[in-house]
Amino acid sequence: MKHYENLTGLFLNRLEQHRESLKNVEPRELYDPENYILGIGGKRLRPLLVLIACDLFNGLPECALDSAMCVELFHNFSLVHDDILDEAPLRRSQATVHSKWNTNIAILSGDVMLVKAFRLLEKYPDPEFKQLAKLFSQTAIEVCEGQQLDMNFENQTSVSAEDYLNMITRKTAVLLGCSLQMGAINSGAAKKDQENIYEFGRHLGIAFQLLDDLLDAYGNTSEFGKVSGGDIVANKKTYLLIKALETGNEWQQAELKRLMQLGKEHAEEKIKGVKNLYNDLNISNICRQKADEHTQIAINHLATIAADETKKNNLKQFAAGLLNRTL
Repeated sequence: MKHYENLTGLFLNRLEQHRESLKNVEPRELYDPENYILGIGGKRLRPLLVLIACDLFNGLPECALDSAMCVELFHNFSLVHDDILDEAPLRRSQATVHSKWNTNIAILSGDVMLVKAFRLLEKYPDPEFKQLAKLFSQTAIEVCEGQQLDMNFENQTSVSAEDYLNMITRKTAVLLGCSLQMGAINSGAAKKDQENIYEFGRHLGIAFQLLDDLLDAYGNTSEFGKVSGGDIVANKKTYLLIKALETGNEWQQAELKRLMQLGKEHAEEKIKGVKNLYNDLNISNICRQKADEHTQIAINHLATIAADETKKNNLKQFAAGLLNRTL
């Protein structure tokens, strides 16, 4: 992260300018939630990746700031709507937009953020605008597809590991790939390099989500910022649960299904029982191995890119830092 302090500062200044522009715009109910969700923290990972990619291909990061703001608005729009769908009361330890205002306001405020994200790309000249708009539109569709697949899984009795990886690729990973490729487009990078930086981000995103599943079950609550075992209590079909159901023997599968029937009042018993089965089946290592597999694919794509080796190594170390999360 140290290598990218200047880029982070550059984006945060742009973000503050955007938030300042919202303070006197009417109607307040539409724009206050946008200002609120943008101001309650977050890693700013996606906009930073835009700027990193632009710099990687020797472009001026300032030229990619509108693309960076575009993906940040889109990401936060998706969070506002996801929180409604999940009926989540908290986001980043703060009240969600629909909890603080109401569902109708949250929907409209999210909608306007999405429209603004697309409008930011209008500032770029052709053919740069067309390349950005085509990539971003396709990504937006895939993110929505991923969210729908995730919701579909709630009512499906059986979900394969392949289905799950497809879902997280669309819901999470493609936006990381998109962010990097947008920065590459802003820098005028060659098409092949654009494709490879996209694939680097996509596979990095898959690995990141797999480790996120692992952290939910085994993570340090104080450092991770989420209640450990939340996915287990909610019967969320994570990679861990899917692999346990796939690899367990008859008794273990029956016990998993029994534990899944327990209500929230038995959360402690449920989490302990499921994690014991995960431990017996070596699920943690299976999940790590799959994350490592996608991490290596990402690194291989990065290696093929025609760019300064020092900058490529900085990006590789940055990615390693994202994946080296405390358990």
